Amino acid sequence: MTDQLPLWASNLAVFDTETTGVDTSRARIVSATIALLGPAGEASERYDWLLDPGIEIPPAAVQVHGISTEIARASGIDAAVGVQQIVAQLLEMIERGFPVVAYNAPFDLSLLAAEAERHGVALPSGLSPVIDPLILDKQFDRYRKGKRTLEAVAAHHGVGIGSAHDAGDDAIAAGRVLQRIARKYSDVIPEDLEELHRAQVGWAAAQAESFQEYMRRVRDPSFIADGRWPMR
Repeated sequence: MTDQLPLWASNLAVFDTETTGVDTSRARIVSATIALLGPAGEASERYDWLLDPGIEIPPAAVQVHGISTEIARASGIDAAVGVQQIVAQLLEMIERGFPVVAYNAPFDLSLLAAEAERHGVALPSGLSPVIDPLILDKQFDRYRKGKRTLEAVAAHHGVGIGSAHDAGDDAIAAGRVLQRIARKYSDVIPEDLEELHRAQVGWAAAQAESFQEYMRRVRDPSFIADGRWPMR
């Protein structure tokens, strides 16, 4: 690993959500964080949201992030207002020249797109540049065994997570993981952000195809892996 952090990784807009479920077309945002990380992984700006999703938060989701329906209704802002604010802040970060970092980006960005459509908020379908530490970790360390959850990958790269499944802690951890990867593979990662974004589109498709082949061979002949990135 080199000590030099590439210029493109010096300022990152990190993004994460906690939700009511895992189906991005139906789940609702319960909490979200957007933060701006500096070269040392420090948060120089941070924006947090707690939303009232307008539906019951299932017990399984509460067990993950600890936010109950009662808490969301008592302390959360209206979902339409929150979604509009999240989208506006994300677009502002991009306008200021910062790439959006989201771990497993198709989940959070597809969810946000569905919420934006639900509440009549404009969100560009071609959101860019986005950087996904999960895609990069798989691409540059593809033969490493073990899980690729944020917790597992953060531990592998020596990054601590304050409270797993807290939107703020997860977002910041993802950005710090990305900076570790950027340092380690600076000689092979494209330096131009738009080029990096385009490369990840291809890498994600190839990774999904490889996973699909594996799953069809060992478990389910009809298994389909969706390789669209960064939104599905």
